[in-house]
Amino acid sequence: MVLTKDKERIKREEGRTIGAVKELQNLLGLTGLHRMEAYDISNTNGFESVGSMVVYEKGKPKRNDYRKFKIKGVKGANDYASMNEVLTRRFKRAIEGSSGFDIYPDLIMMDGGRGQVNIALEVLGELGLEIPVCGMVKDDNHRTRGLYYNNVEVPIDRHSEGFRLITRIQD
Repeated sequence: MVLTKDKERIKREEGRTIGAVKELQNLLGLTGLHRMEAYDISNTNGFESVGSMVVYEKGKPKRNDYRKFKIKGVKGANDYASMNEVLTRRFKRAIEGSSGFDIYPDLIMMDGGRGQVNIALEVLGELGLEIPVCGMVKDDNHRTRGLYYNNVEVPIDRHSEGFRLITRIQD
């Protein structure tokens, strides 16, 4: 009885994590998706911007790898310039082999659409890195409606585990 419940719980958990990652892989046409990093910029009263990096491995949060970046080179609320600074700092540290930044993601997820994705692709290009980048696109009610990938908005079934994973990453 207890063993059966444990098996069911493990199966549900795998659906929420590994199954959700497989859904994302299929949706985006990727393989070998293990580590995902998501980025966002927060502004406090129009100044004092902070960039956030959250990390998921095998569909689970890896909180020890989360990072915050205090924006140093951008005045005022300029999300694109701030994101450029955050990504440049993060991936330059990776290139230098800096501990805590030495693992590259298999997918970068931007909290935003085309503009944020283009900033990420520009930074990666300047650094000579090739990592897939997608944007988490929101509707007018600030809820996720799809992913922006390869210049196309890819709709997502709102009842799927992949959609729930994206929502957890955004939160």
